[in-house]
Amino acid sequence: MDDSTAKVPHRSWEIAQKTWEMANNIDTVDEIYKYNADQQSGIQAAKPWEKNPHFFKEIKISALALLKMIMHARSGGNLEVMGMLLGKVDANIMYVMDSFALPVEGTETRVNAQSQAYEYMAAYTESAKQVCRKENVIGWYHSHPGYGCWLSGIDVDTQMMNQQFQEPFVAIVIDPVRTISAGKVNLGAFRTYPKGYKPSNEGPSEYQTIPLNKIEDFGVHCKQYYSLEVSYFKSSLDNKLLDSLWNKYWLNTLSSSSLLTKNLNKQRNNYTEEVI
Repeated sequence: MDDSTAKVPHRSWEIAQKTWEMANNIDTVDEIYKYNADQQSGIQAAKPWEKNPHFFKEIKISALALLKMIMHARSGGNLEVMGMLLGKVDANIMYVMDSFALPVEGTETRVNAQSQAYEYMAAYTESAKQVCRKENVIGWYHSHPGYGCWLSGIDVDTQMMNQQFQEPFVAIVIDPVRTISAGKVNLGAFRTYPKGYKPSNEGPSEYQTIPLNKIEDFGVHCKQYYSLEVSYFKSSLDNKLLDSLWNKYWLNTLSSSSLLTKNLNKQRNNYTEEVI
């Protein structure tokens, strides 16, 4: 055995974090973090989404925002939770740079966004501007604990209203129950069509994963919105923040899973043998 064994990560949470980043294909891309105010003003003035109901095709989410959403969603247990997304747009791609939780709880497909939540949102965004966070609120997220990523009738109405008054805007749904703790995140990103718009008659793909008691609500509204292609990124400067946040996530949620810990220990042992 040589000194190289000293480089082997001996903490399970480190292996879990690496596994999570690989499972979700998180790329390191620094240039995304550059903010061009003139470009953003030009996009806002042109409003290309008004001419094309299917204008936005992709959404790229920072790993930090993603992990914060997962932690918030898991903290709600069987209750839905809600938060907001900070970001920007570039051509037909939406970028989520950060996320923050709102003091909102709900049940099933109903999120109760009370006035205090909107007051909190306004105060948070104003504070973000004061510390030179230039991104705008570009969407909201909420959880569907155990019943998949789609928009209910109430979600559709909420998103339609947001797109009418706060464009560009996106809705993200995350299922903390179906999210594999140190693996693939169960998340969907959606935008609604204008009222009266009829999309192509392609069959919805989510029916097989929707619980029976939700099928009717899903079926009635599934043609009123579409999904964006989702990918994830981080910057080379994010690693320390990710380490800190992941360590908290690991201690509060993942380390309690004996099955997961056993599997990660097996990975660690295999890695050690390879180095030796």
